[in-house]
Amino acid sequence: MNVPLEIDAVVLDCDGLLVETESGWTRAETAIFAENGFGFGPAEKQLLIGGTLEAGGAAMAQHFGQPGTGPALAERLAHLVWNELGAGAPALPGARDLVCRLRDRGIPFAVASNSPRRFVDAALRSAGLADLFAVVVTADDVDHAKPAPDLYLRACADLAAEPARSVAFEDSRTGIASARAGGLFVVGVPSVPGSTLDADALYGSLADPDLQSWAAAVHQSSPACER
Repeated sequence: MNVPLEIDAVVLDCDGLLVETESGWTRAETAIFAENGFGFGPAEKQLLIGGTLEAGGAAMAQHFGQPGTGPALAERLAHLVWNELGAGAPALPGARDLVCRLRDRGIPFAVASNSPRRFVDAALRSAGLADLFAVVVTADDVDHAKPAPDLYLRACADLAAEPARSVAFEDSRTGIASARAGGLFVVGVPSVPGSTLDADALYGSLADPDLQSWAAAVHQSSPACER
């Protein structure tokens, strides 16, 4: 399915989509699994990718057979990931070009991330993308994070956009479920090789020429009174 050319807005995930933070998250997750006597591979990654810190802690507690340790595991994960972010995280290929093309076309856009605000702000700064985003919605800003639709609905509301006429960019199953629940058209760009994403359109990278061409041609929907 082709990505719509007439839209209200674009909402993008951050980790693994705009910024190459996923390897840092994986190193942190691998360390915690090792600390608890477990290996970490693709199956374990799928338990955690795209979720909040709290959800990750709960998933690890269940996997380790350690009831009640979810909050402590989430705190440990937050500490390790924050250290990883401190080492720097680059923008992923095509990220800045895509967003700049959207800006040039007058398309409103925002970030909607399951990470805490301090993590998202640090990632965007490290990647040199913070100057592009006036609207950033994080897990700290909603009652229910992804896979609930709250983040996408809040971002669309902040952009004065109709979700059904907006496009989401996601790299994980959890994020795609959230965007779908919100009624957005979903573009999947997997950050983990081999991931199967139930998106409306799939690309291997934001740098894909077809996707960049779309961003250079897209235009804003007509006001409701003119539809």
